[in-house]
Amino acid sequence: MDRFSELTAFVRVADERSLTRAADTLGMSVSGVSRHLSGLENRLGVRLVQRTTRHLSLTPEGERFAEHARDILATLSQAEESISLVSVEPRGVLRVGASLSFAQIHLMPVIRAFTRRYPQVDVDLQISNRYLDVIDSDLDLAIRIRRVEMDSSVTIRKLAEIPRVLAASPDYLKTHGTPQSPADLAAHDLLLYTLSDDWEHLSFTRGSETLRLPVKGRITANDGRLLRRAALDGIGILSQPIYVIDADLDAGRLVRVLPDWDLPRLTTNVVFPSRVHLPARTRLFIDALVEHFRAHAFDGRWNAPV
Repeated sequence: MDRFSELTAFVRVADERSLTRAADTLGMSVSGVSRHLSGLENRLGVRLVQRTTRHLSLTPEGERFAEHARDILATLSQAEESISLVSVEPRGVLRVGASLSFAQIHLMPVIRAFTRRYPQVDVDLQISNRYLDVIDSDLDLAIRIRRVEMDSSVTIRKLAEIPRVLAASPDYLKTHGTPQSPADLAAHDLLLYTLSDDWEHLSFTRGSETLRLPVKGRITANDGRLLRRAALDGIGILSQPIYVIDADLDAGRLVRVLPDWDLPRLTTNVVFPSRVHLPARTRLFIDALVEHFRAHAFDGRWNAPV
């Protein structure tokens, strides 16, 4: 029996947890799927699926084998698509989810170049500072910036590690003074992002020292670009991922505060539903985004010693 067909049938059963639903999605009969599954189990000499009249579940061996089988099918799919991409023009609508800050700073340059190169692809941006569920929102991919990616149902490709930094305008620091320790922040006006984890506290690390301090915002907001504007206007000290204010730091419009203390770092990831049968437009856009970060060496630049 064809091993590829066996793996395909098994992975679909593992994903659907139903022979009937697996058969429907594969366009096969239930008996055909069952034969593939039995053939695979007989060849391996191990039971992968527990079946009753009302319930289907994977055995521990089945769970482990399903992970490997998905990787095998994904690798084969990528190999086939890498060849087909040479002759097939990507087309259709690419639905992308991202925060406003990331979309303005990093997505738009990639989208501009991508749509020029692939004119048959249209881009639908879904902007939200809260994380959209990729599958429920019918997205092809999304950008997530967080400490840990907790969604195990998506595939993840890392773009960069991003420090969070404190910064203020030179005018603010001239008027209010420059904090010399985290404790000094209690006497300053803070600009706080309310969608970050534990936003009413700031956690600091320096060598073996760790501090977690309660904080109160002069201005609180759920958008980083608004807080950036407030910092540029001299209203207070903000805490943001460095990519939001990178250009302002380089130009001297903002100055880092307490640079010898580290805030918890974040990771920028591209997340997408599956590596199997990924449309050409999605795979090519992810590659373009990865290349954008690689070409500008953001990971190294943002994490270089101050």
